[in-house]
Parts: sequence; structure tokens; C-alpha cells
Amino acid sequence: MTVTSLATRTAGSIGQSSRPRYLGFGLGLRAQHYTDILEGERRVDWFEVISENYMVPGGQPLRMLDRIRAQYPIVMHGVSLSIASTTPFDQGYLRDLKGLAERCEPEFISDHLCWTGVHGVNLHDLLPIPYTQEALDHVVARVQYVQDFLKRPIALENVSTYVQFGHSEMPEWTFIAELARRTGCWLVFDVNNVFVSAFNHEYDPYAFIDGMPADRVVQFHLAGHEHNMTHIIDTHDALIPEGVWELYRAAIKRFGPVSTIIERDDNIPPYAELVAELGVARDIATEMLPELATGRDS
Repeated sequence: MTVTSLATRTAGSIGQSSRPRYLGFGLGLRAQHYTDILEGERRVDWFEVISENYMVPGGQPLRMLDRIRAQYPIVMHGVSLSIASTTPFDQGYLRDLKGLAERCEPEFISDHLCWTGVHGVNLHDLLPIPYTQEALDHVVARVQYVQDFLKRPIALENVSTYVQFGHSEMPEWTFIAELARRTGCWLVFDVNNVFVSAFNHEYDPYAFIDGMPADRVVQFHLAGHEHNMTHIIDTHDALIPEGVWELYRAAIKRFGPVSTIIERDDNIPPYAELVAELGVARDIATEMLPELATGRDS
């Protein structure tokens, strides 16, 4: 069966799927913090795991994931789906992704709106796409293929970019909004990535927020970056700067209560320091939405 025919067959049922529940405030799960999570006081509401780190047949990573999953909600977040690539999907990868989902029963599965390789070579980067009608049609079909394979909607994240395609026909947010409308997929709104790309390409980040469909956004990502004055690199290795916090305030105002995590992939601090930074996110959200003060207690 072709990608197109699968897309036509599944668009309706996937689009009617229930919105994932609100999870509160979480962290990206990192091996350095396993002991603190399992043996310390519960101070985080949920965790996001990098899917590829656990798509293995056995071993310590899966055993630790099973233990943490028994105590906390989990979201799976991938980096190698390559949803916008022109290369056919790696069926082994999709089977492993589905198998992990069946094992840990995540709240939802997410990945990035980008391509990560071509001709069977993974470039280990999140590469930009042109925002054209042709590209939109292509990605729509591939999203629906994956959703049919997994038997569930996926969530897609906006990525940081450093170059743009001169022949793009629409803003990134228009492309994303139409993709969500046509496929029924959910959206991960990475606040830091919007801040980074807006600076690099000199557009208004608040226009990005205004252009996103509020009913499809199910998760916020927060992270730090490296500011080089002429450009910003998305590094996930530093404290969240004030500009990203301010954009987070605007996102909460626009989208309401959305499950939020901090991502830290390098220069990973002690668990207590990340929990303290997550407290800033919790405080901002409660300030913007006072009703959250009577919600989940971590």
C-alpha cells in the first residue's frame, strides 16, 4: 500500500483522537539522574525520554525505564524519525519505536519537523525544510503513514534553524498549522527554538505564537542556548535565559496550561539544580494561570 493511500484511509480516525492529558512540569530523563529520581523525594511530575536511547532489546537502560515508568508518566521524544526526508522510512526503526511504545505506554510520541538523513545515512542533525506546498503535501503523507503504523497520532516539534530556503512560500507557523489541520497530529512548541530561529532569521517570535493552532499544542520545551551576538546556536547546555522565559509567558497566555519540560543535553547539572530551574517555569505558569496553584502537587 502506498503512503498516499494510507494517508487517505487514516486521516479521519487519527484526527478524532483525544487530546493528551495535562501532565504538569517535567524534565528530560538523563542517566545521571536515575538514582535521584528513584531514591529521592518526588519533585517532578513526569519525564520525557529520548526514544532511541531505549529502542534496544534489553539491558540496563530498559530496566531503569521500566522502574521510572512505574512511578511517573512518560513521553517518548525521538530524534531520528526524519519525517520530512524523501528517503523511504526505515521499517525496522518504526517497528522498534512501536515496540517501545507498547512496552512503556507513553502519554504520546513526539519527534521533530525536519529531516535527519538521506540515502540511509543518519547525519545526526535536525535539518530544515522548505515551507512550500509541495513539501507540505509530502510531509502530510509521511505523518499519516507513521500514524497509521503506530495506530496513534504523533506530536511534532519546531526545530531551531540557521539557514532558510529562498523559495519558501509561507511562514513556518503557517506550514505547521496546516500540517496539524490535515493530519490531526499534535504539536510540541519548543519555546527556545522559536527564540533562536526568530533571532537568526529576524522575524517576530510572537507572530509564531499567534500563528500556531492552540488546540493542537500539547507540550512546551524550554532550554538554554549559546548567544554569539550575530547568531544563536541551540545547545541545550545552559540555563534558560530571560528572553526565553518572556516568550514562555506569552506562550502560556496564548495556549493555556500545557505540559512543560526543561531539556538539558550537555553540561548537565545536579538533579536538584534542574528541579530548581523547573520551579521557575512552575512559578511563571502559576502567575499566568492562577488556577494551576490548586492543581498537581509535585
